[in-house]
Amino acid sequence: MASLLHSARQLWQPWIDAAIGLFYDESCRACKVQRATAADGYVCAECRKSVRFIQPPYCKKCGAVFEGAITSPFQCGNCQEMDLRFSYARAAVPARDMVLEILHQYKYNHALWVESFLAQLFTQAAVPVVQAEAWDLIVPVPLHPRREAEREFNQAERLGRRLSEAAGIPLEKRILARTTDTRTQTRLSRKARADNVRGAFAFKGDRSRIGGRRIVLVDDVLTTGATADACARVLLRHGAAEVCAWTLARGLLQ
Repeated sequence: MASLLHSARQLWQPWIDAAIGLFYDESCRACKVQRATAADGYVCAECRKSVRFIQPPYCKKCGAVFEGAITSPFQCGNCQEMDLRFSYARAAVPARDMVLEILHQYKYNHALWVESFLAQLFTQAAVPVVQAEAWDLIVPVPLHPRREAEREFNQAERLGRRLSEAAGIPLEKRILARTTDTRTQTRLSRKARADNVRGAFAFKGDRSRIGGRRIVLVDDVLTTGATADACARVLLRHGAAEVCAWTLARGLLQ
């Protein structure tokens, strides 16, 4: 199914890009100067050059980046203080500068035309890893229905679908539900983030859909890992064999 969706996207994408181009000027959404088309995700070649993918050294558990000359695996202080149930978390890029600005346009201003740029960053980093490790299923972090109705889409689901198509791993979007309309995590401390999402997610459907399966949890940003941990606990409690987390961006806790 994922390969069919990928083929369909390749077939229709030029027509979709052309339709978008009729309504939006071909200028870069980052620098506002250079030309950038729908196929570029409206981010020009020069701005793309500024993107830096996350590379080691980083925390072996949550993927937090460490600026230093560490050559051996390490675990950050955040993970030492939290009982995180996912096997590991990784992100494609740091949540800062141009990428953070574009991501905010995407999430909060309904700028779906930049999705291809963000999805390219995400899949470029994630696909080789999840394919090599032979994960079974992709599950996006759900939004609360009220918030999804306001935003009109779930960015985690859309990124998860892109990863599913590129990696050939099935997407399952109906086994997790967000039952509590939690506060935004943006300005909360580590402890407050964990308290905010505790009990916020519930399992839906038949356990056989995830029983014994290794699951890739997908979201747009990971900071302390509290949301990914809350989701992983629900999935593991209902029979998943293992859960890892992949996000587009890695946030920095203030």
